[in-house]
Amino acid sequence: MDAIPEAVKTYILEEILDEPEEIEASTPLISGGILDSIGSLKLVGFLEESYGISVEAHEVNVDNLDSLDAIHEFVKSKQG
Repeated sequence: MDAIPEAVKTYILEEILDEPEEIEASTPLISGGILDSIGSLKLVGFLEESYGISVEAHEVNVDNLDSLDAIHEFVKSKQG
């Protein structure tokens, strides 16, 4: 797994989830109930700080944040 998905997985496991859960690259995070609205916003803050990107409100959605794979692609696209 690439560095971005691995870092995001570690962040979710340590900072958002109360109980450990298996998270794979394609695990549905929002649609699967792992990330709620507060968790999504915390994750966005982490992404902005860690990767020097700016995320617009309309970009905080299932298309961009529903899996480690989607997050990886989203961050790469924001980095240019």
